[in-house]
Amino acid sequence: MTDRLDTPFAANDVRLSPREWVIALVLVAVTLAVVPIVWGRLEPLEVAANHRTPFRLGSDYWTYSRYCRAVCAEGDKTLVVGDSVVWGHYVGKDETLSAHLNKALGTERFANLGIDGIHPAALVGLMEHYGQGISRRRVILHCNFLWMSSQRRDLQSTKEFPLNHPDLIAQFTPHIPGYKASKSHRLGVVIGRNLPFFGWSSHMQIAYLDGSDLATWTIDHPYGNPVGALARELPSPDEPPSPKPDARPWTAKGIKKFNPPWVEPADSFQWRCFQRTLEILAGRGNRVFVLVGPFNEHMLKEESLATYTKMKAEARTWLQEHGIPHYVPAALPSEVYADASHPLDDGYGLLAEELLKNEAFIRFAGNREATQ
Repeated sequence: MTDRLDTPFAANDVRLSPREWVIALVLVAVTLAVVPIVWGRLEPLEVAANHRTPFRLGSDYWTYSRYCRAVCAEGDKTLVVGDSVVWGHYVGKDETLSAHLNKALGTERFANLGIDGIHPAALVGLMEHYGQGISRRRVILHCNFLWMSSQRRDLQSTKEFPLNHPDLIAQFTPHIPGYKASKSHRLGVVIGRNLPFFGWSSHMQIAYLDGSDLATWTIDHPYGNPVGALARELPSPDEPPSPKPDARPWTAKGIKKFNPPWVEPADSFQWRCFQRTLEILAGRGNRVFVLVGPFNEHMLKEESLATYTKMKAEARTWLQEHGIPHYVPAALPSEVYADASHPLDDGYGLLAEELLKNEAFIRFAGNREATQ
């Protein structure tokens, strides 16, 4: 009787020849490539009036990429790109800046491509890796100086702190001191950006499995049916952030004036990221219009307001020198702000009115009659 230790392969082992290995690898590669495409065609993505990315899908960049392509396929729409000011953190989807522009013109001409909580360093990654569908379009790019209001927000602090959208920022270079993720995690993020299957897998977890992988979800829901979970509808663009924000004027909430330690544009990492986003969008044949602010200057103490005014002037000069159409509006009335940078419904309405009267914006929009 042959000793089992002398047998190179047990009864349940399967040996593949080199040819069979090649076939297996090809089948796996095809599966990884085909599954996201098939699912994208089967899963409905309705782009309703004044659509915006549902709050729960804010980190679902696979869906954001689909949304970009869907909006750009609809015709000559102007895309509004930026952070929660564009997205509309304190208002409903029909009360955002793009919604008010549509209401004023009586047509669905502007599309909300904002993402809640995204900062310039993350916006670069979003546009570079997931915004390829945005090409040869008119784009309004919002610039929010809130992200330059401290060393921490400007990502120059060496102390580790929670980051919004960490999977969108540069993983290796340029170096971000406060980002302490392991090398293996960073490498996984880079690989995931370039393989659609991983983006689709993340989408499935975020949209259907409460942010968990399948194994974790089944443990948390021992009597649940994962197939049933995958059959649910996508979250609605009408859903508010969670917890629902206090949509009252900042003065009614007892918020005090403050004196942020601004990082001026010449020294700002976030400002350089904003410039890089401009380059990416322009490089894809887009016509870009920059909207700076309007920040809630009523909240700033005198010294801080002087610095902020200087920063606005520096930004305006840079945009002029580079031939980028822009608008740097004055602060809106104090009562239409919810906090330092977010307008309320009436504030977005006033901002839309000002934009539609601005000569640079009228030339950018390309149709004077349509903006009046």
